[in-house]
Amino acid sequence: MTKLKICGLRRSEDIAYVNEFQPDYAGFILSEPFWRHISLDELAKFTSELSNKITPVGVFVNETLDTIIPFSKYLGVIQLHGDEDDAFIKSLKENTDCEIWKAIRPQTSDDISKACKGSADKLLIDSFSKGSVGGTGIVGNWEIIKNAEINKPFFLAGGISADNIKEAIETVKPYGIDVSSSVETDKKKDREKIKKLTLLIMDN
Repeated sequence: MTKLKICGLRRSEDIAYVNEFQPDYAGFILSEPFWRHISLDELAKFTSELSNKITPVGVFVNETLDTIIPFSKYLGVIQLHGDEDDAFIKSLKENTDCEIWKAIRPQTSDDISKACKGSADKLLIDSFSKGSVGGTGIVGNWEIIKNAEINKPFFLAGGISADNIKEAIETVKPYGIDVSSSVETDKKKDREKIKKLTLLIMDN
């Protein structure tokens, strides 16, 4: 079954929702100045409340090794969403016990193929939007994913919602789906939207 990651959790209510519906991964934004970001203390609190069946993922954008390491003890996965190179990924693997994911925003199939040669355990393929590192809610170009040579498990992100999740899975055949804004109402996670999406992905 396709995996599901719900990202951008920042309230105890959000943790209660994911504990109820059990996605595979829960994502936390740990870099400023993104509006969904949370602190180290908040991460410690939320992961202590999180079901042990859900893997916590920390999302970082162009942070230093020293910044990331203190967070890593609360995480199962470190997701790099900036311009981090392969040497940085290797350093993280040497200094943490976390799986490492690398987010990319490809413009061509070749961009994806190149990313597959790196040391990341998994990729997250997000939609390209000039001047943004992600979280735009814009649906990506699925054709370039279909035409790429991909030899790593990857998550599909970018504008995935209840309206197109089945099409996304059938078209791209990702290892997992990553959602955030599509399960929010007024910038807060919405229990009913999480429920609907979780039930849809269980059908695939």
